Amino acid sequence: MTRVKICGITRLDDALASLEAGAHALGFIFVQSSPRYITPDRASSIIRALPPYVSTVGVFVNASRGQILTAIKVSRVSAIQLHGDESPDQMSGYPCSVTKAFRVKEGFDPSIMEAYDVSAYLMDAYSPLAYGGSGMTFDWGIARALAGSRPLILSGGLTPENVGAAIRVAHPYAVDVASGVEQSPGVKDEGKIRAFIAAVRSADERDAQERSDE
Repeated sequence: MTRVKICGITRLDDALASLEAGAHALGFIFVQSSPRYITPDRASSIIRALPPYVSTVGVFVNASRGQILTAIKVSRVSAIQLHGDESPDQMSGYPCSVTKAFRVKEGFDPSIMEAYDVSAYLMDAYSPLAYGGSGMTFDWGIARALAGSRPLILSGGLTPENVGAAIRVAHPYAVDVASGVEQSPGVKDEGKIRAFIAAVRSADERDAQERSDE
């Protein structure tokens, strides 16, 4: 079953709507330049109001170890995602699981990912304007070649309309969406969230059926 992370949560109502629709994880962006920025304090108030066993992920871009550790402690996120230009030696020493994000553009060399000792890889589309949330896609075939080496999370321009095709091509462990289920940056659209997760489930069911027919 493909997991779903709804990223860029800034409101409790959106968090609860995401979980009710079937999301497995919620992302909180601790990057001040992002239009989806949330403070660790505000994230904490949302996380404390969530039901148990929900995965909560703090997203960082080129933050210092001290900043990350403080944000983890204050917000109480259960995992972190490093989405900047962090080096392999910056992946250890945290009290939770770490996902490293890689931005894919022409000429991207997937072998660089092997140096990162992390719980999962995330592949996102490269944009010269932002480290994430750009709404741009990339060649999902690159992700498919890596599926199975480590849990792979697919991101970048996913929407209710294209996520099924992305899953059928890449077969990721999880999909991660922000702009594709929003009314505006940081404000989610409940209908789009439900449509997105329904499309993920439909793709899973189709894959299962095809495997049983083989």
